[in-house]
Amino acid sequence: MSAIKLHLQAEELDAVQRYAESLGVKTEDVAYAALHRLMMQIKTEEAAINQEILEAREWRRENLPVWSDSARSVHIYECKGEDPSVPSDWRG
Repeated sequence: MSAIKLHLQAEELDAVQRYAESLGVKTEDVAYAALHRLMMQIKTEEAAINQEILEAREWRRENLPVWSDSARSVHIYECKGEDPSVPSDWRG
């Protein structure tokens, strides 16, 4: 079996692990399902997905995604005057 390595920041991995645990599956199961969904959507949305992949490659160098535990990064949505005591992580 071939392998693909996915390197995540701790804040990204924490969010994925929390989601996997809520489903009672492994993080690898979540990653595979995400890849499966992406590959299926390419059939109908290839141009948009290509653009999203290219953009994600660029912003990931400096920022964490909005679904991660964003302890080290400030996102636009976090600057809109929301209650700072509310965790900004996804499902956190």
